Amino acid sequence: MKLIITIFLTLFPLITFANSSLATNRHITVQGTAEILVEPDMAQVSFEVTSIKDTLLEAKRDLDTQINLLLEGVDKYGFEQDDVFISGLKSNVYNIIGTETGTVSGDKYLALKTVKVTINDIKKIDGFIEFAQSLKINNVIAIESLSSKAKLLEAQATQAAVDDAIAKGSMLAKAFGVELGKVYSINSTANHQRYPTNNVNSLIFPGSGANSNPFEQVRYVDETIIFTSSINVVFDLDVK
Repeated sequence: MKLIITIFLTLFPLITFANSSLATNRHITVQGTAEILVEPDMAQVSFEVTSIKDTLLEAKRDLDTQINLLLEGVDKYGFEQDDVFISGLKSNVYNIIGTETGTVSGDKYLALKTVKVTINDIKKIDGFIEFAQSLKINNVIAIESLSSKAKLLEAQATQAAVDDAIAKGSMLAKAFGVELGKVYSINSTANHQRYPTNNVNSLIFPGSGANSNPFEQVRYVDETIIFTSSINVVFDLDVK
């Protein structure tokens, strides 16, 4: 039994080394990173549209009327039908109790849909939200800053991360008296879009949804979007 254990422990490092993803010759592993900052030129506004009526059919019809009126802003606010996402219908039944009398008014039906509208001109967000509020669509649940050049900026961030990895690898190789060789492996890449929380531009309108904080009178849109990319690369090293 002791002999078997000894053999296993002797072979285990060899098995681990054989399964390693690293090069068996001289190599260097570096991580390239990059960030590209851009001002958003688009935004997506998300609403919760609700209606409470005596019957579910009435609530649904009222809900559809509100949404259809909202969609009439297509030409004025620069979005198309493809820029609108409307969720499926959600409903609930509950009793409304009078705050003064304490009496129950009977069953009421709540109909709810989430509507997301992509505005292609970020300068029109204020006007569009005011338009929605005029239709009693008050509950803005999210405003996401976007860029019409997102794909291009992601590609640029990736290329910048690659260039950064090459520059770092070359600098380290030179410092140790060797030269950077061919790429052995590209282990992972990542692209992200994030927003600096301390860099916002206020949109002046009240947060007047049913579940909103009465003290929250301003919503925000980010002034900057940051496209980030990182890549891990293993390079061979050429010894002079």
